[in-house]
Amino acid sequence: MSSSEALAVLWKRADKAVLTIALILVGIAWLLPAQLRDSLAFTGHSLLEIAPWIAISVLVAAYAKASKADALIARAFTGHPARMITLASLLGALSPFCSCGVVPVIAGLLGAGVPLPPVMAFWMSSPLMDPNMFFLTAANLGLEFAVVKTLVAIGMGLLSGSITYLLVARGFLSQALRVEQSGMPSHAASTQAQWNVLRSPQARHALLASALSNGWMLLRWMTLAFLLESLMVSYLPADNVAALLGKDASAIPLAVLIGIPAYLNGFAALPLVRGLIDLGMSPAVALAFLVSGGVTSIPAATAVWALVKPRLFAVYLFLAILGSLLAAFAYSAWLALP
Repeated sequence: MSSSEALAVLWKRADKAVLTIALILVGIAWLLPAQLRDSLAFTGHSLLEIAPWIAISVLVAAYAKASKADALIARAFTGHPARMITLASLLGALSPFCSCGVVPVIAGLLGAGVPLPPVMAFWMSSPLMDPNMFFLTAANLGLEFAVVKTLVAIGMGLLSGSITYLLVARGFLSQALRVEQSGMPSHAASTQAQWNVLRSPQARHALLASALSNGWMLLRWMTLAFLLESLMVSYLPADNVAALLGKDASAIPLAVLIGIPAYLNGFAALPLVRGLIDLGMSPAVALAFLVSGGVTSIPAATAVWALVKPRLFAVYLFLAILGSLLAAFAYSAWLALP
């Protein structure tokens, strides 16, 4: 075997996320030695900050699988597509999951046989709003802005679920997960839920295996995402963001694009956006930044990339950007009314 073939085999067998993390760290240490400590500190702090949300989502997904509640949830998402998509959009806007924390829940739903359209609706609406986020948004940006963002979250779910339904019906989307999860029941299966998972050795094993699998997946991909984000935070600070974003609707497309790399998390973004609005930025531009970043921030997109196949990942990005643009321009038109 030649050296090139050996490298190809090694690359195929290696954990891509871990290998990329190592290469980035080596590159920073070599090219930007002064940045290494800041990047490590940023990554560690970000992981600690998001750890509670990741832990909650991983445990919820693991419990749903171990107790077989995911099969009951899957059967709940049956019936008319419009009903499923509407229900998923509303549940998403009420759920407490962040854009990264929703990933294992999505994996569980897809593995349990829940159709892709309502999953996509839940996927899009969930990171944008939850009860805590509503009150924090109202406190920082006003009640009107919080209500508008809630309506946008539901609207994003309805739009994304409907478009996904059309794509699935035309055969454009079929398999979703990169690696199909084993042992996941079909939504048509008559599975009896076992709520006390500690009684059964099999349920305990499933709980532990699912938690470890999802936790390890998120840990390594989030580490990679936060490493990349540390470089962007260092070289794309908030002052530069404020300078790039304008004060009228013409800045909405740019705000959508900037929101993807510059967005940290929903709670950290609120004071930043409030400061930008105080500098004269339009609330519609702020909405574009919050919505696009909330769904497609680098940590969220990295976790999604690790979960689903490239075609579905491209649809996810397209729907997030389309929904952000439509929501922001609609809000701009509302603000312009006398």
